[in-house]
Amino acid sequence: MKVLIIIPAYNEAASILQTAQSIEDYKKKISFDLDYIVINDGSKDNTRELLITHDIPSIHLINNLGIGGAVQTGYLYAYYNNYDIAVQFDGDGQHDIESLEHLITPIMESGADFTIGSRFVEGSPSEFKTSVFRRMGINLISFFIKMRTGVTILDVTSGYRAANKQIIEYFAKNYPRKYPEPETNAILIKQNRRVKEIGVNMFERTEGKSSITPFKSVRYMVEVLTSIILLSDKGD
Repeated sequence: MKVLIIIPAYNEAASILQTAQSIEDYKKKISFDLDYIVINDGSKDNTRELLITHDIPSIHLINNLGIGGAVQTGYLYAYYNNYDIAVQFDGDGQHDIESLEHLITPIMESGADFTIGSRFVEGSPSEFKTSVFRRMGINLISFFIKMRTGVTILDVTSGYRAANKQIIEYFAKNYPRKYPEPETNAILIKQNRRVKEIGVNMFERTEGKSSITPFKSVRYMVEVLTSIILLSDKGD
């Protein structure tokens, strides 16, 4: 199977080279075909220069599209280049590449259409869980998704996710721009896709700065919960 790692990056100069190197090192230990592409989402720091200088596979967006637009660009690349599995992977070093095979195995074995890398499911090796405040928000979103779909997803905001070929095509054509992770989790469940949460390892960010401010966190919660409430019964 051909597997593509999609790495959205906005002002990740402090960590993007280490992230790319971790994937290069991992590729030496696996038996399946693995590629990766960095989607430089209009970074204002020297992310673009680093990617070009170090010959890292990348697409450079002229304007900042936000996380949804950047990730959808990656899915479009995966779709038009005929990849079997696409994996979302943060450029800030929080996702452990050593968990990749565990994440994609259910898709490779046709046991799932979409997997969510989770810090919270039983058996997850991750010692880093996130702050108490963010965990409260995650639990609230999880409650609303269960209310609308009947399915419990614990790590609803996880950006470490894998999609099969059918979902790659769907995301290439339909992908939320602002709050894609919780929205797409709910959408796929409503569409009766086989969504499975898999325990993975994650790290706390050590470089760069999160773009999520307290004000943005409150707005995020209001808007994402509203989008879940308004989700149609068919997941459209």
